[in-house]
Amino acid sequence: MSMVMDPEPGTAPAALDPTGVLHAVPTPVIGLDEKNRIVYVNMAAEHFLQGSAAILEGCELADLIPADSPVLNMIEQSRRQSSVLFDYDLILEGPRIGSHIVSVQVSPLTERPGAVVLTLQMRSIANQLYRQFNFKGAARSVTAMAAMLAHEVKNPLSGIKGAAQLLEQNAIEADRPLTKLICDETDRICSLVDRMEVFSDDRPIERSPVNIHEVLDHCQKIAESGFGSRIKYFERYDPSLPPVLGNRDILVQIFLNLLKNAAEAIGDEDGEIHMSTAYRHGMRVSVPGSARRVNLPLQVTIRDNGPGIPDDMKATIFDPFVTSKRNGSGLGLAFVAKAVADHGGVIEVDSQPRRTEFRLSLPIADISEAFAQA
Repeated sequence: MSMVMDPEPGTAPAALDPTGVLHAVPTPVIGLDEKNRIVYVNMAAEHFLQGSAAILEGCELADLIPADSPVLNMIEQSRRQSSVLFDYDLILEGPRIGSHIVSVQVSPLTERPGAVVLTLQMRSIANQLYRQFNFKGAARSVTAMAAMLAHEVKNPLSGIKGAAQLLEQNAIEADRPLTKLICDETDRICSLVDRMEVFSDDRPIERSPVNIHEVLDHCQKIAESGFGSRIKYFERYDPSLPPVLGNRDILVQIFLNLLKNAAEAIGDEDGEIHMSTAYRHGMRVSVPGSARRVNLPLQVTIRDNGPGIPDDMKATIFDPFVTSKRNGSGLGLAFVAKAVADHGGVIEVDSQPRRTEFRLSLPIADISEAFAQA
């Protein structure tokens, strides 16, 4: 049996690497010189600013956030007063980072005049978890509705259609369009119920290592040859990402739904869809069918330049039958909510005019375990 020995009296414990400590902090920490150039970012800040340290260091903060941002005023005030400043619930936004509500702390570095440390506490983390529970609730409500419709609606419809077909045989010519209308409408309702039956399947999905970039490339090719043929696509992928622990067919359905939703929202004029992948730190959730809690470090973002989600729909965008499209059924994003929940993932939405982002955080596969089971 191994034992952990305490240090001998008078012996100092092993020192920790300060850089490693800062990288372990889930809060973005940004070091700025006297000219507001970035000289240091921890891993959380790399994720927040959408870039690696090698790319960000040397950039001016004003290139990433608006020049009139109150954060820049706080930095200057902290320099003048040589004091630590706090502010809460500020909106920090930019074309690169999107829009976030953050609490800000600015601390001057006494050993280097003019240099400051900017720390950001994102309120969106708590909101993200709250929204995730709401989205899972939306998936559960669709599941119950699908089971009810299959039993209470679809079976009687088959009888209605059969009766209409019998009437059509003896109907006069003027009445036959009415019997055909009955048959067509029952077929349409049955088709809708068939689409919803996928929600009533609550069995655990079969998961295995999946190359997320192959899935995204496959979905992009389908979009380019069909519903999104007039749209420009931009990819920014991290080729070093490990495989996703997921179901390939369901992942294809998820991203096809998101791409189709984006394409229909954009229309035909100057449409752009940006697809990106990145490694993310700090999110842990439980996976359906397992008592373990797993990391969700792999993030996929689908961004479009459409008009954005109407304000009155943002809170219910994943609920069934919620849609702003004239002929939409409102089931595409409801399916996405259920499928992401089935993967144990998290989905986030940020929307404003000309910039709507769907961000999915997914678990990665344990490659060594997968090969051991093969």
